[in-house]
Amino acid sequence: MTPFRTCPLLWPAAIAVLVGCPAPPTALARAQQAALELNQDLRFGRTQLVMDHVAPAMRETFAAQHRAWGAGVRIADVELTGLQPRNEHELDVIVRVGWYRSEEQELRTTTLQQNWRDEDGWQLVTEKRVDGDAGLLGEPVVYERPESPRAPIQFPTLRLSGAVSGPAAEDIK
Repeated sequence: MTPFRTCPLLWPAAIAVLVGCPAPPTALARAQQAALELNQDLRFGRTQLVMDHVAPAMRETFAAQHRAWGAGVRIADVELTGLQPRNEHELDVIVRVGWYRSEEQELRTTTLQQNWRDEDGWQLVTEKRVDGDAGLLGEPVVYERPESPRAPIQFPTLRLSGAVSGPAAEDIK
């Protein structure tokens, strides 16, 4: 006789072992988790945790590209919008970043493509802007200002009596 027939108390234990031991995460799931951790740590300025996910050959470039983050560039939102596996040990992650410059307060959006490779754990190998506003990764941005200030615009005032006043009154008559 098997122990399960003689002792019905073993049934719940057997079910708990089968249900409680899920399969280990797939390589894609581990990559997604690593990408999510890196981008969330970037958003909240946890630089040391970020560098653990960056390939050693990329760390200096990565630090230069993200130098302004937290000071001149504020990150409002980070969203992973896609994963595209290239092969079993390499994939591309698409990330949409909402950000603004501290002095401007104008929300900008940039889409980044991150290339990840599985070499003793998933690591970021390259990162580039594929769409949206430039300047997030330290790209030079040139701003043009008007040469002379413009006079404030004043629209003509119309009165119910039919009289027109204001600087453009001659244009309306």
